[in-house]
Amino acid sequence: MKPIAIFRHFASEGPGYFATYLDRRRLPWQLIEIDRGAAVPIDPISFSGIALMGGPMSVNDDLPWIPPLLDLLRKAVSSDVPLLGHCLGGQLIAKALGAKISANPVKEIGWGMVAVENSALAREWFGALTGFEAFHWHGETFDIPDGAGRLLGSPYCRNQAFAMGKHLALQCHVEMTPVLIASWCESGADEIAKHPASSVQNPATMQANIEPRLAALHEVADRLYDRWFEGLRYER
Repeated sequence: MKPIAIFRHFASEGPGYFATYLDRRRLPWQLIEIDRGAAVPIDPISFSGIALMGGPMSVNDDLPWIPPLLDLLRKAVSSDVPLLGHCLGGQLIAKALGAKISANPVKEIGWGMVAVENSALAREWFGALTGFEAFHWHGETFDIPDGAGRLLGSPYCRNQAFAMGKHLALQCHVEMTPVLIASWCESGADEIAKHPASSVQNPATMQANIEPRLAALHEVADRLYDRWFEGLRYER
């Protein structure tokens, strides 16, 4: 089986629980460290799937790696290589599919409930689940691309996830670990202080009851990753 490509765009926003999931299932994966200057691959057929992690930059920024990455994602869709995006990664998928990325009405930082859409498509990904507590850290949001269906929404952000065939884009985070949350709370202290709002939690609140919260979040992640796994491109 070809490896799953995991794009890391910022050093502190690695694959987290997604890597744990892949290792548990003994699925090969390759970390592509954009934050360390790694080149964007040209051919998506080199991978059985492509996953994209988060980052503090905007997909609308003039960064040299964004155009070739968007081109790779469009090639992946046409080549039937499944895409999985977390936060910035979801926005990259949305932009590659022609959707607009713009400022969210508010910063959304910390734990918060998301509601699952009442649709056949949402049930394909979430089963009977009607909502769950997700982790958030974003100031921008995506529109839903043509041909895709909305899966999740929250009180602070209408579009929290969409799917199109075997491709899944998340605005919220399901890949969190204690290490990731602690790191983000430390590096994002200034951002938290500058944006006091009901949609922004302080570090103590974000790290309270973290073990049961992450256990519940990982159950949701397992379901999503299992569903995404079914679409991986195999080479027989």
